[in-house]
Amino acid sequence: MKAINRLLLLSLFLGIQIAYAQPRAKVRRVDTVAAEAHLKAHVDSLRKNTKGYPVEALHDTLFYVYAKLGSFTARVRADAIGKRIDNLADNYAFSPDSLKLTTDEATIDIVYKDELLVSVFDQDALFQNTTREALALKLKNIIAKSVVDYQLKTGWKTLLKESLLALSVILVVILLIYLINRVFNWLINKGLSLKGKSLKGIKINNYEVLNADQEFNLLSSLVKLIKWVIVIVVVYLALPVMFGLFPFTKDISNQLINYVLSPLKKIGLGIWNYVPNFITILVLVVIFRYVLRFFGYLKTEIEKGVLTIPGFYADWANPTYQIVRVLTLAFMLIVIFPYMPGSDSPIFKGVSVFMGVLFTFGSAGALSNIVAGLVLTYMRAFKIGDRVQIGDVTGDIFEKTILVTRLRTIQNEIVSIPNSTVMSSHTKNFSSEALEKGLIVHTTVTIGYDAPWRQVHQLLIDAALDTPMIEKEPAPYVLQTSLDDYYVSYRINAHTKEANKQARIYSALHANIQDHFNKAGVEIMSPHYKALRDGNATSIPNDYLDKDYVAPAFQTQQRKEQ
Repeated sequence: MKAINRLLLLSLFLGIQIAYAQPRAKVRRVDTVAAEAHLKAHVDSLRKNTKGYPVEALHDTLFYVYAKLGSFTARVRADAIGKRIDNLADNYAFSPDSLKLTTDEATIDIVYKDELLVSVFDQDALFQNTTREALALKLKNIIAKSVVDYQLKTGWKTLLKESLLALSVILVVILLIYLINRVFNWLINKGLSLKGKSLKGIKINNYEVLNADQEFNLLSSLVKLIKWVIVIVVVYLALPVMFGLFPFTKDISNQLINYVLSPLKKIGLGIWNYVPNFITILVLVVIFRYVLRFFGYLKTEIEKGVLTIPGFYADWANPTYQIVRVLTLAFMLIVIFPYMPGSDSPIFKGVSVFMGVLFTFGSAGALSNIVAGLVLTYMRAFKIGDRVQIGDVTGDIFEKTILVTRLRTIQNEIVSIPNSTVMSSHTKNFSSEALEKGLIVHTTVTIGYDAPWRQVHQLLIDAALDTPMIEKEPAPYVLQTSLDDYYVSYRINAHTKEANKQARIYSALHANIQDHFNKAGVEIMSPHYKALRDGNATSIPNDYLDKDYVAPAFQTQQRKEQ
């Protein structure tokens, strides 16, 4: 009876323990699932920003490592795994069946005999969206296949075969270089035979740019340059083929190819990415081009006199257009600048600043001349064809530029005067009022007091009226400018519309004055004359005197004293 009671009590206790244990097991399973879900969510968030590090072994990238474990980063783990696999490949007794998977509580290890190669953790599997067992099996197969393939490639039979192929490549390259050399030498010899026939030199109008020898030398140099470029390209293309035959030099082959492909790829991508900005620049250039054409049309209309603007002269049209054109182009460059390639680079900005400083300091004098040229244009001090005097230089304006003004003197000398000098000097314009009001030409003669002044006035006026290019209206007039000790100064003033022919007018006027005075018997005895004329011949030329003219005798007078 006691035994039965004990058995019942034991059963009751065990039932109570089982009843309490089942909820606890459920709680543990729920906690494990929640932890795994939390770990997976954490890994998913890390996967977006985590960089995988390649396991590089056997001259190739086998797989990537993402997870960090303790103090070992992903890079450290990848480097360690790569070294172990490289050491494994040096063992030519390797058998893929010797690779084993050993399961631990936290990892699955890939081992070869007693040597650990890779430890696969749950985080490694989660980073690659797989299970730990599947990832370990996948990595095992990758390692086994890679080691076997590498050993096959580096076997003596394979190396012998690859060496023969490399020798064949070298022979082909030598043959190609020989053929290229023969072809280009034939071209040079062919050109030598054509010298003087087809190769006669290059002429532009009457100017001989190149003679036959120079043309042949230029073409032969160009042919040699093309030959060497082709040879270099053939050699460069052969090198990746040779290096690619051997597994331990395959990296060099890839680098040589990338040296060419990477710049071409960057150039292609750069051009493609720049297409939108290039189209924008084209649109802006077209818009500004038509804006400039509109301003040019306005300039032409104003110059022709079809379009008149009050207070705006026709000769202002071209300089104003040039100013507007420069400002428009400057504004266009400012708008286009952000779309130009490399505009944000420090080098581009540095060069721009340097050029700006260089232009500022190097063109200080030029800028002053430019500003002076603009001021002179709008001052309308003179125009092309005017007879002017600038400082001590007199001549006709035949060219006005933004920097200098050029004159042609009466001796046909060309004088270039900087615009800043023109601004700082006084300017006489003889032509500005000549066509409308006439330019007054004037000259002064000094006649003694013994000649009647009315006669002198009339002689001067008659001499002026007989002078070519002197206007009859307004009539010439005479001014007595001074009464000196020995003579009177008479200045004849006459109008002319030919301001550019003053030298001829003055020469003719002076000749006519002499003729009229000599005919009238009035002597021009300036600056002095002697009052005692008895016994002295007149100063009038013999052509104007009578044939029987005799110099007067000395007159004497006697006085008797009382």
